[in-house]
Amino acid sequence: MSTKEIIVNLLDKIPDYKIGYVLAYIQGITADEEADDLFCERMVQNYLNDPDKDESFTLDECKKEWGID
Repeated sequence: MSTKEIIVNLLDKIPDYKIGYVLAYIQGITADEEADDLFCERMVQNYLNDPDKDESFTLDECKKEWGID
């Protein structure tokens, strides 16, 4: 039996409520790495070009804004 056949057979044993995890994992490992690299590069550039990136807040300011005084 091939590895692929073993995987397909195992899918029949996975409860329906766990199939979403399997799907997410398979989608992740089959994702286009070049697209991932481009996405990450855009995120870095967005951060580097953000005029507010060096703005800081105290813990008390954050807690007050989030309503967790």
